[in-house]
Amino acid sequence: VDAGCALLGGETAEMPGFYDVGKYDLAGFAVGVCEKDDIISVKDIKEGDVLIGLSSTGVHSNGFSLVRKVFDVENNTELTQPCAALGGVSIAQTLLTPTKLYVKSILALVSEIEVKGISHITGGGFYENIPRSLPDGLTAKIDRSALKILPIFDLIAKTGNIPERDMFNTYNMGVGMSVVVSREDAPRALDILRAHGEDAYLIGEIVEGDEGVVFC
Repeated sequence: VDAGCALLGGETAEMPGFYDVGKYDLAGFAVGVCEKDDIISVKDIKEGDVLIGLSSTGVHSNGFSLVRKVFDVENNTELTQPCAALGGVSIAQTLLTPTKLYVKSILALVSEIEVKGISHITGGGFYENIPRSLPDGLTAKIDRSALKILPIFDLIAKTGNIPERDMFNTYNMGVGMSVVVSREDAPRALDILRAHGEDAYLIGEIVEGDEGVVFC
């Protein structure tokens, strides 16, 4: 309902530590159809374009094997207790927060603004997902101080003693999706996204380089 589509297929997934031996998960998925003229191409992205981040609701659906190890979910009896670092919400409840779906907001955006690139920040975090939406020779320069990193990610990093780069290479860190638009279109793009309920804000810009993603 939230995405306005039907589930027409599926896949199996193995998650060590979550399912018993011989058990597996069946997940549904949908395949989209798009007119060729409407396909978003990275060829128009250029230096000086900006990245807009759309806030996530939490861990979403990636990195749970690490989450389970960090919080020792098999033995930790405090997971359902209020957690001060999470504003009094338990770790368990926070981890069960549903994944944010951006379909309707993005469709509204592309209907009014030239969107040059879109990255869904899933497994692989910033380092693996954002470069996929950039042409060769260009890099996403992310303003680290602008990011609205959710408390759950700070807690994961602190509890597991996980380096920041590894966190940004595993989790969405509070940004579930990013879009690339021209600098001139950014104010209008932000207005559209916010009008559709998104916490959207500028997170960086496109610069020359082959690093894929850099933080400043």
